[in-house]
Amino acid sequence: MNDNIKKTDVIIIGAGPVGLFAVFELGLLDMKCHLIDILDVPGGQCAELYPEKPIYDIPAIPVCTGQELTDKLLEQIQPFEPMFHLGQMAESIVKSKNGNWIVTTDSNVSLEAPVIVIAAGGGSFVPKKPPLKDIEKYEGSSVFYSVKKMEIFRDKNLVIAGGGDSALDWTLSLQPIAKSLTLVHRRDDFRAAPDTIKKMRNLVSNDKMALEIAQLKEIKGSSGNIESLGVKGVRGEYDIDCDMLLAFYGLTMKLGPVANFGINLDRNLIPVDTEKFETDVEGIFAVGDINHYPGKLKLILSGFHEAALMAQHAFKYVYPDRRLRFQYTTSSSDLQEKLGVQ
Repeated sequence: MNDNIKKTDVIIIGAGPVGLFAVFELGLLDMKCHLIDILDVPGGQCAELYPEKPIYDIPAIPVCTGQELTDKLLEQIQPFEPMFHLGQMAESIVKSKNGNWIVTTDSNVSLEAPVIVIAAGGGSFVPKKPPLKDIEKYEGSSVFYSVKKMEIFRDKNLVIAGGGDSALDWTLSLQPIAKSLTLVHRRDDFRAAPDTIKKMRNLVSNDKMALEIAQLKEIKGSSGNIESLGVKGVRGEYDIDCDMLLAFYGLTMKLGPVANFGINLDRNLIPVDTEKFETDVEGIFAVGDINHYPGKLKLILSGFHEAALMAQHAFKYVYPDRRLRFQYTTSSSDLQEKLGVQ
C-alpha cells in the first residue's frame, strides 16, 4: 500500500456514463469524488466501443453518440471537480483503522474514503478474437475490434466479420464511406434487428457491398498491413482482397479484481437492494450494469436512477452527523450556486 494516501469522500470504480452521473448526484450533496477506470479516457463502453454509434433512449435527447453523451456528462460534472485516475485498475480494497476504505490501484495509487461506489459496467470487456495465426501483429493498424473514428475506414477495402448487432450496424454506417465493403459470416443467419438485416440485404442486392458466407482462415500481409484474407465457405477456399478487418465476435467479460473484494457475487454480478443500491458490505454501493436485483434493466437511464438513490444514502456515511435535506435544482439557490448557474 502506498503511504501517500489521497483522501476523499467517495471513490468511484468505473468512469462510464453511470459513474460520471454519480459524481453529479454526489456533488449536489457536497461529496467529492475520485474515479478509477482501466480505460485511458472517461466514458466506459460509450467512449471505447461506441463513440460514434447513435444512442436513442436517453430521456429528452432523441439521438446522441456515445462520445457526445460522455462529453455532456463531463460538462455536467465539471463544477464538482472530480479527480480521475485513468488507465488504472482498482486492485485491492482494505478497511482502515478509522473505518474508512482504502483502494489501491495497479499503479500504486491509494485512495481513502468512507464510501466506495462500484460502477464498473460489466467489468473489463475483452474482445473475442478470430482464431487467426499472428493476428496480434495487425491489431491497431489494420485489424480492429471496435470503431473509435469512422474516418480511418474511409476509402478502404473493408471486411467486417460477424453476424450480430455490432457487425450489421457498422456495416450500414461504414458502407457509404468505404471503397468496398464485404460482410463475412459463417452462416446466412444473423442475430440483429430485422430492419437492419433487411437494409444490409438490399445493399447486397444493389451491388453496393458483398456478403460472403464463410469463415476466416488466414491473414495475408506484412508489416502490420493486411493484403487479403483467406476464407473457407460454400464456394471452397479463396481470398478476399482488403486493407482493414473489423471483427465483431462479441466480448468476454472479465470482472477482474472486483471479484476478490469480499463482496457477495451472483454470476459475476453484485446483488443490491433497491432502496440504497448498497452491497452486502456497508459503505460499498454498486450501480449500473454490474449490479443485479429483481426486474433489473441494463439501460443507462436505469443506472442514472440508481445513482440518484445511492447518493442519498452515501451521504449518511460521509456526513453521519448532518441531516439530509432534499432539494430540487430548479428551486434551490444552494444547489444552483454549486452548479455555478447563479
